[in-house]
Amino acid sequence: MKEPTTIVAHPRHAASVLFSPDSRILVSAGMDRTAKLWSVASWELMATLQAHEKSVNTLSFSPDGATLATGSTDTTVKLWSFPSGDPLETLEGHKKTVACVRMSPDGSLLASASYDGTVRLWSLESLQELNTLKGHRKNVTAVAFSPDGRTLASSGLGGAILLWSLPDGQPMGTLEGHEVAVGSLAFTKDGRYLASVGYEQTAKLWSTEDWAVVRSLDLAARPGFLAIAPDDRTLAIGTEYKVLLWSVEDGGSSVKLPVSVKGVYQLAFSGDGKWLAMAAADGKVRVWELP
Repeated sequence: MKEPTTIVAHPRHAASVLFSPDSRILVSAGMDRTAKLWSVASWELMATLQAHEKSVNTLSFSPDGATLATGSTDTTVKLWSFPSGDPLETLEGHKKTVACVRMSPDGSLLASASYDGTVRLWSLESLQELNTLKGHRKNVTAVAFSPDGRTLASSGLGGAILLWSLPDGQPMGTLEGHEVAVGSLAFTKDGRYLASVGYEQTAKLWSTEDWAVVRSLDLAARPGFLAIAPDDRTLAIGTEYKVLLWSVEDGGSSVKLPVSVKGVYQLAFSGDGKWLAMAAADGKVRVWELP
């Protein structure tokens, strides 16, 4: 695989990256309180959003790509018209850092995970909070919607993954198997699996049919975040100084992408499957062209 394109995106930590649904724009977010829009055609800066009062930690798009959500250490979630960058709304209610935001597959809901130990569900039509999900005792750092929009998974400090039914937000069960913390979650597009990474240096694939562990992968390093390719064939996991690419189907580790920085943060595949982007602690975004 070719060496990645390196974008000097933020003066301090680049915390998150995400491609627009049409794969034409890459968005990065950082500790400098901004979100930046980069042209995929040229990797040149298109716009800078002065987004929050503190670090911007997380990004999410509506399915149609018309709305961008950002979550911040300043405890707020903000909605932006995309790609114009015009502010639409500020969602307030969390008491501590917002670590993760995700919009539902049908674009009707937004889920936000916070260090205050809660997950909040918001209506994207009324822009009002619908429910506060309380089940975690400590920081919640990840949420993920199932492709059919009927299940939400959440995780954070503590080894448990909690499952919630939607849209009512009722608890469905708890997945046990990780230790200490579960930092990242993602469903495959076909809905067959939920992927998770744990602080004990393993990644797990859970069957959504019976919620049993289908496969457990030994990462041999402390993991950061994960992403699943749009064709559901490849699982990318960031660890110290590298990104690992695994086969979803058989668990084979096919590629190791070395990185010259220890802090590897959010990963994102483009919707067309051509690119894999990574945000890192040195403020840079690295983008690999996939074979």
